[in-house]
Amino acid sequence: MRFQAIMKFSGAFALALAVMASPMRSLAQGADTILKPADTQKLLPASVYYKAQTAPTQLRNSAGIKFSDGYYLLSTLVDTSGYSSDVASKYQAYFITEVPIKFGSQTLPAGIYGVGFVADKFVITDVGAHDIFSVGTTTDEALKRPMPLQIMADPGGGFRLYAGRKFVKFAR
Repeated sequence: MRFQAIMKFSGAFALALAVMASPMRSLAQGADTILKPADTQKLLPASVYYKAQTAPTQLRNSAGIKFSDGYYLLSTLVDTSGYSSDVASKYQAYFITEVPIKFGSQTLPAGIYGVGFVADKFVITDVGAHDIFSVGTTTDEALKRPMPLQIMADPGGGFRLYAGRKFVKFAR
């Protein structure tokens, strides 16, 4: 009888633990995911349109995020050798976001953009090469392995888009 009572208690305890753990598990499974170039290559095109031209993408230099609700943010470097120097200087990457993104106090609506790191600024343009806005960048001297383009989690929340050691913070 005592054994049955212990088994009944442990079964109820196990059930309670399972119920309590399931929201934690779903939160872990439902978290935003930073994508690697191999993941983004399946989603990004081989060439993109910008300012009346098409340019090949550098899919090996791409990054992205799959948000917990299934929406994406993707970016890839672009070969801008056919563009004029004034356009090529601020158009370094194609940037696609399916949801609004905040860069400091600026909000970028869902859409497709050209972006670039110019001096100490991150410049965002529409596909016609018209400036939308720019925000300041930071240099991460502690970054051990800088890459041409990457996204990392920001310790304070949100994310960082890097070009080498320069980065800009953004959040959803």
